[in-house]
Amino acid sequence: MSHEHVSYLELLARGAATEAYDRPVLLARASGAGPEALAGLEEAKQLALRVRAELEGRRRREAELSALFATAHDLAGLRDLDAVLRAIVQRARSLLGTEVAYLSLNDPAAGDTYMRVTEGSVSARFQQLRLGMGEGLGGLVAQTARPYVTDDYFDDARFQHTRTIDTAVRDEGLVAILGVPLSLGSQVIGVLFAADRRARVFEREQVALLGSFAAHAAVAIDTANLLAETRSALAELERANDIIREHSAVIERASEVHDRLSELVLHGGGVHDVAEAVSEVLGGTVEFTESGAGSARRAGGHAVREGDDWVAAVSAGGETLGALVLHGQPDLDPVDQRTLERAALVTSLLLLARRSAGEAEQRVRGELLDDLLDAPDRDRRLLRERAARLRTDSEAPHVVLAARIDGAADGAADSDAGRRESADRQRLWSAASHLAATRHGLASARDGGTVLLLPLGPGESAADLARQTARSLGGALREPVTVGASAPVRTPLDRPDQVAVAYAEARRCLDALVLLHRSGQGAAAEDLGFLGLLLADGRDIDGFVGRTIGQVVAYDRSRGTDLVRTLDAYFASGMSPARTKDELHVHVNTVAQRLERVGRLLGPDWQSPARALEIQLALRLHALSDAVTGK
Repeated sequence: MSHEHVSYLELLARGAATEAYDRPVLLARASGAGPEALAGLEEAKQLALRVRAELEGRRRREAELSALFATAHDLAGLRDLDAVLRAIVQRARSLLGTEVAYLSLNDPAAGDTYMRVTEGSVSARFQQLRLGMGEGLGGLVAQTARPYVTDDYFDDARFQHTRTIDTAVRDEGLVAILGVPLSLGSQVIGVLFAADRRARVFEREQVALLGSFAAHAAVAIDTANLLAETRSALAELERANDIIREHSAVIERASEVHDRLSELVLHGGGVHDVAEAVSEVLGGTVEFTESGAGSARRAGGHAVREGDDWVAAVSAGGETLGALVLHGQPDLDPVDQRTLERAALVTSLLLLARRSAGEAEQRVRGELLDDLLDAPDRDRRLLRERAARLRTDSEAPHVVLAARIDGAADGAADSDAGRRESADRQRLWSAASHLAATRHGLASARDGGTVLLLPLGPGESAADLARQTARSLGGALREPVTVGASAPVRTPLDRPDQVAVAYAEARRCLDALVLLHRSGQGAAAEDLGFLGLLLADGRDIDGFVGRTIGQVVAYDRSRGTDLVRTLDAYFASGMSPARTKDELHVHVNTVAQRLERVGRLLGPDWQSPARALEIQLALRLHALSDAVTGK
């Protein structure tokens, strides 16, 4: 074998580029080889190139088969339909070498088609696109149930162009598009696409490969639907089985609840302990409410059904103290009705036994908090002694919370409304006082609502505590309670003057939540984005910028990239990648890659209106900070 022939084998062995196969011929010609030798080398070169093409084709087919095998493996262990469809689109994009791949599904109820999965897309308008049946290239694929490909989308008149679709495609910068149908039997349920931002020709093998992925996607969707139907059938069987077990165990539950309630009374249990014990025994959710006894008050101690709930009045000596309400068991067995009535009787005894002690402790807690708010110059040693007797944690950071029942007003239009408002405030104060006692804090009625001073738990933020408090009070009262929180106050008994300042901040947060139509929620300034900068006593601009775009800034500093400037240009260009690349004087692919990185850093919802507004403000504040510091 000649040295030149060995050279071609070496080129094949190391997978050299096509251009490298001309070198042996050129070297032979330069060394004066004769025509016969040159002809032999040329023949050997052509043979080597055919072998190379065959090897490349085999490697490509091996990669395709491997991807299809992995997709089939995903289907075999299908747990999350979105994850399987995302993997299919990602593999299609990778193997076809396109810049974008996406999958749309038909929505028969709405009569249109919507984007289900996209990979490589950077345009928010494109990702949220919905189009009518039969529109665009996808409509042509759905109508004919055949693949269609266009080398230049905007110059192709075979399908129906619409302003909505063309605007979205132009915003994404797409030029060449291939679409194949997702079919279940004879029905087309969607389309799988591969697209480039430049003109290109899709080969027949690539069309067939995308069709294979589309078939897998259709199977995944069909499998998920079958699994959902199977789970529904299993759930129905389980419910029937539960009914059988419930009827066979009803007497046993009655005996169990009698023992549990007796033990609770003997060991000093509370109202919520009774509700929890009855919840476990009856299999529903029992809660105690101070109002809502309704028809149960007139039922002479019997439990009555109100809608899907069962209500048993809690009363003593002609006074209605509240009611036990059972949710989740509309068809209650008569024996279980007696169980709920017995629990209501035990609850009334516990309430009467603890009313006096509870009222006294609540008054003392309220008085201490009132002194911190109104008389911060009191002797701090005496304040600490009073707090110690109430078992409050005086060393932990505390948060001041302002709470108000949703819809409560400062004035009343008539005497009945005034009485209802007064009753609501009393119920809120009672629930807040109970919460303060359990959390070793303080509570007091003030300004038409309630103020609480609660310690922060380990790893807990003021925002966490506000949300927990809103849920707790709302659950206890069975109506929305809005809660605004201050920033943490360190050792408030050593700095009582800061408690009033913190209460003012909590009130501002509370009013902001109502104005933002977020009544019934809990929040601190940090939850309110840029609005929190205006409400908090300390203007934590750096904290706001860090929470909003800190990951992008850090990425630029560590990698020397230009993501912050790209974001700024993107918003200035109306969130259009095509106009952004003109502003930055870069290729649209560069813009797409940068925005794709931004999406991974900030999360998939970074282009939603609320997030986009905060990001733009953070960009301005960051630029202002850099200008001031000279960075």
